[in-house]
Amino acid sequence: MWTDTTRAQYARAGLTLPSDLTDAEWSVLEPFLPPPSHVGRPRKWPLRRIVEAILYLLRGGLPWRMLPPCFPPVSTVRRWFYLWRDNKLWLSLNHTLLLMAREATGREASPSAGVIDSQSVKTTESGGPRGFDAGKKIKGRKRHILTDTEGHLVHAVIHTADIQDRDGAPLVLREIIHRFPWLRHVFADGGYAGDKLRQALRRIGKWTVEIVKRSDGAKGFVVLPRRWVVERTLAWLNRNRRLAKDFERTIASANAWLFIASIQLFARRIARL
Repeated sequence: MWTDTTRAQYARAGLTLPSDLTDAEWSVLEPFLPPPSHVGRPRKWPLRRIVEAILYLLRGGLPWRMLPPCFPPVSTVRRWFYLWRDNKLWLSLNHTLLLMAREATGREASPSAGVIDSQSVKTTESGGPRGFDAGKKIKGRKRHILTDTEGHLVHAVIHTADIQDRDGAPLVLREIIHRFPWLRHVFADGGYAGDKLRQALRRIGKWTVEIVKRSDGAKGFVVLPRRWVVERTLAWLNRNRRLAKDFERTIASANAWLFIASIQLFARRIARL
C-alpha cells in the first residue's frame, strides 16, 4: 500500500533523468569510488556524472556514441568504465553492497544458501565469443547467475550459450568459495540434476545441490519455491535495455554491465532503508 512515506522514498521527480542518482543513492556508492588524486591534473568531471552517464546507457540501451552532451565526453566516460571493469571495481562493489543490504535488513552478511539459474541471450554483429543453445534455439551467450534467497545478486559468470547448465554451474561456484565461505547449499532447477554436476562440485569444495522440480500434474504458470527468486532477479536486470541482448564484443564488458545493473538495484534498495 502506498503512503506518503513510501511515495517520498520512491520519488524521482526532482531528477534531470530517471536514471540519475538521488543524493541518498550517491551517498551509498561514493565511499567505494576512487578519491581525487593529490598528484597530476585535477579532475574536470565529477565521478557522480560519470556514473550517471553509465547508468543512462545501461537503462536506455544506447551505444557509446549516442551519449547526450549533458554528460561528460564519451571518451571520458568510456575510459572510467573500462578502468573499473579491468580493476574489478564493479565486481567488488556488487559484493560489498550485497553484504550491506543483508545487514541492513537484519540478516547475516554472508549468505549460507543460494539459488542458481541461467538465461540465454542473443548476441549482435559486434562479434566476440558466442555459441548455440540447442534447447532454447538461441545463438549467443548465457548469463549464469547466483542469488541469495532474497534475490540479491551474489555472483554472475557469462559464457557461450552452448555450455550446459550443469557445466556452467561450477564456473560460478568456483569463484565465490573464498569470498562467501559459508555459502554451500544451492537451489536449482532440473537442468542441474545428475551425477556430472555433483562430481564436478566435489573437486572444488563441499556443496549440496537441491533440485526444485515442477510437479508433473501442474498446468500453466506455477510459482515454484526458491526458483522464483532468481527468475525475478533476472526480470529486474532485464528492465535495462542494454541487457535486452548482449551487445558487447567481450565477455568482460558483458559481465560489467550485468554487475552495474545489480549495483543500481542495491543502491536504490539501501538508500530507502
